[in-house]
Amino acid sequence: MRAIQFSEYGPPSVVHVAELAAPHAGPGEIRVTVRASGISPGEIRIRSGEMRDVVPLTFPYRTGFDAAGVVDEVGDGVTGVNIGDEVFGMTDSAARGANADFAVLAAWAPKPAAWSWEEAGGAAGSAETATRVLDRLAVGAGHTVLVQGAAGGVGTVAVQLAVARGATVIGTASERNHDFLRSLGAVPTTYGTGLVERIRVLAPDGVDAVFDCAGGALPDLVAIAGDTARVVTIADVTAAAHGVHMSHGVPADDTGNGTAMGASADPLALHGLAIAVTLADEGRLRVPVAAAFPLTEAVAAHELSESRHARGKIVLVS
Repeated sequence: MRAIQFSEYGPPSVVHVAELAAPHAGPGEIRVTVRASGISPGEIRIRSGEMRDVVPLTFPYRTGFDAAGVVDEVGDGVTGVNIGDEVFGMTDSAARGANADFAVLAAWAPKPAAWSWEEAGGAAGSAETATRVLDRLAVGAGHTVLVQGAAGGVGTVAVQLAVARGATVIGTASERNHDFLRSLGAVPTTYGTGLVERIRVLAPDGVDAVFDCAGGALPDLVAIAGDTARVVTIADVTAAAHGVHMSHGVPADDTGNGTAMGASADPLALHGLAIAVTLADEGRLRVPVAAAFPLTEAVAAHELSESRHARGKIVLVS
């Protein structure tokens, strides 16, 4: 089968299509014929080497951790899913490998009928990440939440999940994306110089939580929140220097307490997949897709993600 991988840190050009033996579903797993799979900004940072001290790699490294497709193998002990079912889900955190013709999923949910394959292919990682961080920040009804970088793949989902919890959401993005953020339920503002003052105008009673999906503005975000414990980033590797938690996921049953994935790892919020299905079926959650590329154009997909100008999720289609 075809699979995307890289064998050294570097620019987008280090990723390539490899011909590999297809994986098989082990106990508690399923395999899917992949229709679409996601490109993650976090994985872009992993590929560049920016995250080498947080997420250690063994080369070659196969990319992709969320995918959607048709079940074609069911592992021992798996119930409630059959060959031929349409699902979306996530690979094992350490194994990855979703950017391929076949992927083994460790967690999954039924594909909502309202979603295209492209939407479903990029949904699981964003839903899990957004749920994990919103849970850590204890976001609920009546809270005001700032989502920094709200127009990206995780940000767009985080906005909608926070709105569904009953929170008021302020989202930062370039001005061209402000109407888009309004359509998701957020109050938009621009990022950059003057952010603290703009937020004080929009939220005169203060902000209860800050979810940083972009990086590069932690001093301002801490000032806005008033407490480092009320800020969580998924994008800024300088987090520890500012006393801020940087979240990335590790399975809840990891016996090493997340050490293999770095000290800042949090248990995966896999319940976020079921929440996403419910909201999608109710017409309250969509997964904006910035672009879809064939597997053979993975380099172009990484280039677009690295540009930081994509509105929504970038996916690869098989």
